[in-house]
Amino acid sequence: MSEQKSRLKRPVEILRAEMLADPDTQRIAKSLDMELEAYVELVLEYAQNPDKEPTLIVAPDEELRAAGYNPPTTKDVANFFIAAANGELGIGPPKSYYTGFEGKQEDGNKPSLRGDEGQEPVKVDEETSQKLRQQVPKGGPDRV
Repeated sequence: MSEQKSRLKRPVEILRAEMLADPDTQRIAKSLDMELEAYVELVLEYAQNPDKEPTLIVAPDEELRAAGYNPPTTKDVANFFIAAANGELGIGPPKSYYTGFEGKQEDGNKPSLRGDEGQEPVKVDEETSQKLRQQVPKGGPDRV
């Protein structure tokens, strides 16, 4: 058998040590209910073998519970997706999204570029709004 050449740019031992010390790696392993060392070894396995396909196992909830896993409920999954959509998972965008010119978030005294600072919001007359909405043409076959 021919041995596959590693595609990693740095030695595995250094990567392992960095991952074990990384707080994000620790958080991910904890969220997956995995031992940190086992999670790091799994990541390194896929990093060293990029052509390896992940294993997907589908099993009924009863079998998962019997094996010691606690599967999430439908409500738990829905709440997870809602939290992800709201940006509440604590996972930010990738570093490649940043240019390096972004300011600090705590700089609340920056001037606004909108030009409406210090202005009172426009008062809306609900009756006039309703009249205007009635005049807006609706879509349909007779619309030109």
